[in-house]
Amino acid sequence: MNYWLVKQEPETYSWDEFVKEKGTTWDGVRNYQARNNLREMKVGDRALFYHSGKVPEVVGIAKVAKAAFQDPTTEDERWVAVELVPDKALKKHVPLADLRANAALKELGLLRQSQLSVSPVTKAQFDEIIKMSK
Repeated sequence: MNYWLVKQEPETYSWDEFVKEKGTTWDGVRNYQARNNLREMKVGDRALFYHSGKVPEVVGIAKVAKAAFQDPTTEDERWVAVELVPDKALKKHVPLADLRANAALKELGLLRQSQLSVSPVTKAQFDEIIKMSK
């Protein structure tokens, strides 16, 4: 199993909407590195759902329900999408400031490339963030 972090502005698409809809197609990604990360996602992988914007924080955990397929928002074959479904909300959201303050997360992709919308997370980083949410 692999671990990921997916970012979304809650004003555009929030965790609550994601849960209400019981999942979504994660499409519209137009960054090559993020696209490559989408291509690596496998069914069953887990992804931290991160709200960017005014209150940046990790708010929940999603699962990959369908691996990479042609992005339905474009006919350009270079771009892919995945299907994500909600797994669970975090009991306590983990703010960006707390992620930055944690030495165990100094290599977290979100902190190194903050504009990347889909990034890999190590199991140790994933476990640390889950620990912080309790």
